[in-house]
Amino acid sequence: TINGEPREVAVNDEAATVADALDALGLGDARVATALNGAFVPSGARAETALSPGDALEIVAPMQGG
Repeated sequence: TINGEPREVAVNDEAATVADALDALGLGDARVATALNGAFVPSGARAETALSPGDALEIVAPMQGG
């Protein structure tokens, strides 16, 4: 999910890690918070954090306004 909206990302050789999934979604350079299956994933660990089919990756980007 991205800011509460469901999205699909195919887990394959091109999106095998959290960092790969962010790149595939056009968020590779964005400042976002990530959680995989409910556990926080720090930005420094995204490239080593593997994805599996059925995983729930939550991406929260800062929103402007108030």
